[in-house]
Amino acid sequence: MGSIKENYLKVIERIEKAAFRAKRDPKDVKLVAVSKTVEPLRIKEAIDAGVKILGENYVQEAQKKIEEIGKDVSWHFIGHLQTNKAKYAVKLFEMIHSLDSLPLAFELNRRAEKEGKIIKVMIEVNLSGEETKFGTEEEKVLELAQKIFELKNLELIGLMTMPPYFEEPERSRPYFIRLRELKERIVREGIPINELSMGMSNDFEVAIEEGATYVRIGTAIFGPRKEE
Repeated sequence: MGSIKENYLKVIERIEKAAFRAKRDPKDVKLVAVSKTVEPLRIKEAIDAGVKILGENYVQEAQKKIEEIGKDVSWHFIGHLQTNKAKYAVKLFEMIHSLDSLPLAFELNRRAEKEGKIIKVMIEVNLSGEETKFGTEEEKVLELAQKIFELKNLELIGLMTMPPYFEEPERSRPYFIRLRELKERIVREGIPINELSMGMSNDFEVAIEEGATYVRIGTAIFGPRKEE
């Protein structure tokens, strides 16, 4: 691994090449630098290198970092969000990628209304059926999307997924295709969502080829995490 700046520039180059392969504009793909367990000093290095969006998995950890680093960058929540943390999430984050239930949607909407905010959200979909993964079941997504669409303080903008980990990125492709097709189905039902949050350090190029608009990349920028 090189420096954070070198890693970031390499990732940007790979995003651009994948977008060109898919005949897409690279500007339509947004990089979320996953900064969970990364200390603020190294996050600041990434910001200096050009990172504009940071993705955090834990509300408490993110709160400390946001207090230290500030909101000159956009903070996104990408982990599993418990309903009792919704009030903090609404205050801290510009976007939540991982809305996975109606009770959570109601609570986020209620808290956002209190704050006088509209929060952008995506529905997390569990396409793999793995019990270790969070997310709504595929067959329940449309109904959940219809109900979220009616909530005044949530703006439903897309879908998120996390396939099983594969050594060969190509094996992730069917999951990315399914999420894209699910998005298209929801749009046909009259809910105008545009975003797909899919693809991580090991498979983001395949995700871009299949329509990802947000890729969530930690290891390829910051190196292996402490927990790995």
